[in-house]
Amino acid sequence: MTSRLTINDRDYDVPPVCAIAICLDGCEPAYLDAAIEAGLMPTLARMRKTGTDRLAHSVIPSFTNPNNMSIATGRPPAVHGICGNFLYEPETGEEVMMNDPRFLRAPTIFSAFYDNGQRVAIVTAKDKLRALLADGLGFDEHRAICFSSERADQTTLAEHGIDDAAGWLGTPVPNVYSAALSEFVFAAGVKLLREFKPDLMYLTTTDYIQHKHAPGDAEANAFYANFDKYLAELDAAGAAIAITADHGMKPKHHADGSPNVIYVQDLLDQWLGKDQARLILPITDPYVVHHGALGSFGTAYLPAQADQGHIMEQLMSLEGIDVVLDKAEACRRFELPADRIGDIVIISGENVTVGTSEHRHDLAALDVPLRSHGGLTEQTVPFIVNRPLDTLASAPELRNFDVINVACQAAQVPQP
Repeated sequence: MTSRLTINDRDYDVPPVCAIAICLDGCEPAYLDAAIEAGLMPTLARMRKTGTDRLAHSVIPSFTNPNNMSIATGRPPAVHGICGNFLYEPETGEEVMMNDPRFLRAPTIFSAFYDNGQRVAIVTAKDKLRALLADGLGFDEHRAICFSSERADQTTLAEHGIDDAAGWLGTPVPNVYSAALSEFVFAAGVKLLREFKPDLMYLTTTDYIQHKHAPGDAEANAFYANFDKYLAELDAAGAAIAITADHGMKPKHHADGSPNVIYVQDLLDQWLGKDQARLILPITDPYVVHHGALGSFGTAYLPAQADQGHIMEQLMSLEGIDVVLDKAEACRRFELPADRIGDIVIISGENVTVGTSEHRHDLAALDVPLRSHGGLTEQTVPFIVNRPLDTLASAPELRNFDVINVACQAAQVPQP
């Protein structure tokens, strides 16, 4: 075993104590501010004072899969290839979920640590991330565990490193649309730290609460108060902990509570003819009840004869559209893989979403005003470490995918 690993052209110190990276899905920084102000997060409040407290940027699009895999690899989507929850394959004409390891183009930090002889534990709320996060791990040597809350009752030693994780934790599998799905992640993390004793652990949650509730709402405050209790247990056990988020969350609705949507596919059909262009919304995944597949990022494939410059000008003239870029500029600016992005990229503003055709979005399940993400206004996320790091405090810019590297650095520093 080596004490320093080079992974995707970045150096990582092997931690002498457990290094834990936590991704709080959808954690707009205001959620933490509100809960701390209400006196509900004493552990995190202390970490902010005695450790390191910064903000960071997520990758764009500010969606779950691209950011979790950037965290898992320490690199942007141009390197690892996962640029959405969902993509269009022009060669097949199919729209597919990007949750299969075949889409991953770089090794994960977890697999490199595992290959170096370390013990690795990963718990994700939704199963859509599990196979990607587990890529390269072996479960036959009892040094790796990776499972989701969503399917914790279906885990096996051969595929997940643990049999019946729900039974092991003594907790039934929560409803996928609940705060309990994330609570399961935290509870499992505490028990894994005590019993499995990993060298590196990654805990990543779901943003169900954040889609439903604004910062300071009672339900949101209760969620973060609950997290703080588990955080206290992880901290008391001596782990080095770095906390960030995959993206923020903003209100995306009109004053009357109805969703604020620009249906771009309908516009492209008007301008170019029906189905001549194809708009892809990378937010799309199996769990659309709380957001209706509406976010602030879209990419469009245009027909060869289209006047791309004119289409871009028309889109930019729309109130609520903040950014329209061609493929080359979007890939340069946001570090995206060119073969998985359309001809143009469209990003809407803080309170606006991009839709396909109006009839394709089932919004019946939106029982509260829409909150969502995907654009530049959801790019700022928390970055908090439970140990003081002088070099981090003075760093000019942080990315959320620095979090594992920082957790490993923090593990070299004595606990305050």
